[in-house]
Amino acid sequence: MCGIVGYIGPKDAYNVVLKGLKRLEYRGYDSAGIALFDQNQLKICKTKGKVSDLDNKCKIEKITSGKIGIGHTRWATHGEPNDVNSHPHVSNSGNLVIIHNGIIENYEPLKEELTKRGYNFQSETDTEVLVNLIEDVKTKENVKLGKAVQIALNQTVGAYAIAVFDKNKPNEIVVARLGSPLAIGVGEDEFFIASDASPFIEYTNKSIYLEDGEMAVVRLGREVRIRKIKNDKLVDPYVQELQLNLDQIEKAGYDHFMLKEIYEQPDAIRDTYRGRMLPQKGLIKMSGIDDNIDRLMNAKRIIIVACGTSWHAGLVAEYIFEDLARIPVEVEYASEFRYRNPVITKEDVVIAISQSGETADTMAAIKIAKENGAFVFGVCNVVGSSISRETHAGAYTHAGPEIGVASTKAFTTQITVLSLIALKLGKTKGEISQSDYHAYLNELELIPEKVEKTLLTNNEVEKVADAYKNAKNCLYLGRGYNFPVALEGALKLKEISYIHAEGYPAAEMKHGPIALIDEMMPVIVIATKKGHYEKVVSNIQEIKSRKGKIIAVVTEGDTSVKKMADHILEVPETFEALTPLLTTIPLQLLSYHIAVKLGKNVDQPRNLAKSVTVE
Repeated sequence: MCGIVGYIGPKDAYNVVLKGLKRLEYRGYDSAGIALFDQNQLKICKTKGKVSDLDNKCKIEKITSGKIGIGHTRWATHGEPNDVNSHPHVSNSGNLVIIHNGIIENYEPLKEELTKRGYNFQSETDTEVLVNLIEDVKTKENVKLGKAVQIALNQTVGAYAIAVFDKNKPNEIVVARLGSPLAIGVGEDEFFIASDASPFIEYTNKSIYLEDGEMAVVRLGREVRIRKIKNDKLVDPYVQELQLNLDQIEKAGYDHFMLKEIYEQPDAIRDTYRGRMLPQKGLIKMSGIDDNIDRLMNAKRIIIVACGTSWHAGLVAEYIFEDLARIPVEVEYASEFRYRNPVITKEDVVIAISQSGETADTMAAIKIAKENGAFVFGVCNVVGSSISRETHAGAYTHAGPEIGVASTKAFTTQITVLSLIALKLGKTKGEISQSDYHAYLNELELIPEKVEKTLLTNNEVEKVADAYKNAKNCLYLGRGYNFPVALEGALKLKEISYIHAEGYPAAEMKHGPIALIDEMMPVIVIATKKGHYEKVVSNIQEIKSRKGKIIAVVTEGDTSVKKMADHILEVPETFEALTPLLTTIPLQLLSYHIAVKLGKNVDQPRNLAKSVTVE
């Protein structure tokens, strides 16, 4: 959500910042802007629309030069998406310029007070209030920019990542974060600032990630100086060597990042279990689990907190943990968990799942769990992310960068990690026999190969997409382990094609949704041979008798469903607990192809952000 890019150094700041903004487009946005300082002049260009629109406007207005610059892609919160509300925002004097990701919750009383003092506001944003608050403090207290930022932020309530500079001191940028990620790239006599490392990975592999409640003065000719916002305490900067490379964030010949990431799943799953699972030795080695095995073994309950696709992965995990480890599991929307005064005890284990590791609601849920004494375990994809730092222990998925807003490989790698944890606990507790345990390890090792085989359904999926691209509604049905897959399939279709879709447990169809079924309603049914097969076949017969159009995901060689379905999409046979890793693939492809045929922006669907870092 929103993207921040900044540069200070000998390079042309415009090219660095603009390229960086393009790298952050995956985060979701509705407008973009850039501020450059050149020849003692502050130049600003911003516009509703895409980064390409910004580039065109800047070139027309000849705002393309400077050695210091900040840029922003905005996802509207306060004020509609338009040129005026776009960032950067300038203070009343014209000296200070700011970009901001997040929400200042108490901006209205601050704005009211500043208005009394003579400040005028051009936009509807909380960000313009913040930059003028910083200017007011700087003037009244007669302090440097860094100190003014610190004092001002101590007067604010909310979440933010900001970058500010003063045109009268164009050799430094002041940055700060609370609840929204911010990275500083350290180069040779130059610095980069960004929401994540992707905008500067081609220039440097050295990065400093600010922790929550920290600010930094980034000045040419000296090391980055970091302080705690609340108490001014100096913090030693930790310079991290990045493992990310440029190839990982390029499309590699695919038309869209989403399609690339769907096809990356075999390797992503292998990378996630590689080094952790040793089938020949019958071992699962995960330091986050091994080092805390007693706490996990003695858990009276596991609570999984997550949002969106990660929540669906958590639902799959509920089945896996209860089946294999015999531990009670509750799966909670993190956004609801934080507000409903949940009952949490010291005997609970909370597993927080997030692709980005920055999801605001999940972070808040972690805080509540820790305050109540629970052991908190994180599952995320981004090394050094907030969730990885705030949890007691955790495990990274090794999906690599996921640029498409609609998560695909995040889902399957999260399920892979959670399956390993469940198997480890089940074996340690004696809930799984030695032979079953070895069988699961061997089968999980074969899953990437089976995903590759499932991807061969792509041409058939495209034909189905062509037949149903103009549908107005779709129903997705699954039972057991594949009920969460039905939810995830429906979410994917909604996210990128904007077609209304609902996922349901197949048995619930008779309790309401069957009223929707007619010859215009496509129904996607997950009907693999493992788990409640006969019951799902009965559901299909009920749909068929009401003239619904049936697209069935079935196990290879299925004949019963084939006789009834309008279309079938085959997946290889596997253990019931591992079927979601296969059945989700055709549903990802289906949503992708329908969206492409409808001309939608697959990688950047409207109104959505990749990482939801504010409520």
